[in-house]
Amino acid sequence: MIEISSNLLYVAFVLYLFATIFFAASIRDKHSKANTNKWGKLGILVTIIGFLAQIGYFITRWIASGHAPVSNLFEYTTFFGMMLVFAFIIIYFMYKNTLIGAFTMPVALLVIAYAAMFSRDVSPLIPALQSHWLYIHVTTAALGEAILAISFAAGLIYLIHVVDQSRSSKRTFWLEFVLYGIIAVIGFVIVSSTFKAMDYEMTFKWINKTKQEVELVYEMPAIAGPIGGEKITEGFGPVFETPSWMTGENAPKKFNTLIWSLFSGLILYGFMRLLLRKRIAAAIQPLLKSVNLDLVDEISYRSVTIGFPVFSLGALIFAMIWAQVAWTRFWGWDPKEVWALITWLFYAAFLHLRLSKGWHGEKSAWLAVVGFAIIMFNLVAVNLVIAGLHSYAG
Repeated sequence: MIEISSNLLYVAFVLYLFATIFFAASIRDKHSKANTNKWGKLGILVTIIGFLAQIGYFITRWIASGHAPVSNLFEYTTFFGMMLVFAFIIIYFMYKNTLIGAFTMPVALLVIAYAAMFSRDVSPLIPALQSHWLYIHVTTAALGEAILAISFAAGLIYLIHVVDQSRSSKRTFWLEFVLYGIIAVIGFVIVSSTFKAMDYEMTFKWINKTKQEVELVYEMPAIAGPIGGEKITEGFGPVFETPSWMTGENAPKKFNTLIWSLFSGLILYGFMRLLLRKRIAAAIQPLLKSVNLDLVDEISYRSVTIGFPVFSLGALIFAMIWAQVAWTRFWGWDPKEVWALITWLFYAAFLHLRLSKGWHGEKSAWLAVVGFAIIMFNLVAVNLVIAGLHSYAG
């Protein structure tokens, strides 16, 4: 059953890749309307088929594991990618806009590819997760974040279109920084896949936070090693030790993964700049000349108005109920809880500024991009680096 599940996820990934290509082709189709051309229609059809394949993955893995597959980083991140595709399908049938697909589907692909870098083993639930609130809280929170992510895709389109690329400015810098963040995920996937294909391993003896000596196995060369760790196997590094405040289980290994992501992204971004001989946003901008900015702005805003209440319900209300059941308190200032609150406050501010202060257009687009950066920080950095009660998700 696990093999069937893995194959269905692979099929979904390949179909999403083709859908991305079709949506990209729809932008360049000059012989028909951008929102109704044949490439766009083919793209949404393939997207739906891929989504059904991923639902098949989800169901078969649930059957094989005996619980909803949202309990670790691989399962949750894969589910988040599936919900992102689902959110796009909803938005597409509301607005019939294929351009959003050209920016949303690559993000979904990267999310799923990123998930595939973590352990795919099926393991029994720890006691803290043995509750029906696992399904209610985690799935609703992921759906809310996925709908909010659509606003990021729309906001990015808006910014690439309107930011003046003829001269360097703070706007061009931060837009390039956002694109670098996306490229860093691509770099991480490439590097991780390469070392995985090489069966690379480096083992350290390490005293963890419970004062027990354990073996820590790195799947990538150790740039950041464990504090006081003794290298058992030969190989590169470590260059320096992990900061002492990172005390979570496998924290050194996770921090090393984060460093590799940033470093590989920098190399890949530099290569793309040399190849294009211009900023990446400047290279994309000519493809978006015919964009209806009012429609893109509306999609960004509508995504937040739909996603915000769903996120509020899943990430805060359901989370607090489960916290009371599992830990006998509604709130505990755990890092994951804090960043969920920060995310909620940010999007509440987004709606306030939009409705009360008239922050439409470019200002709204920047907010949408920053909001998604907060979501991804919560998914990546908080899970990989910061220790807390939710560290089991890693």
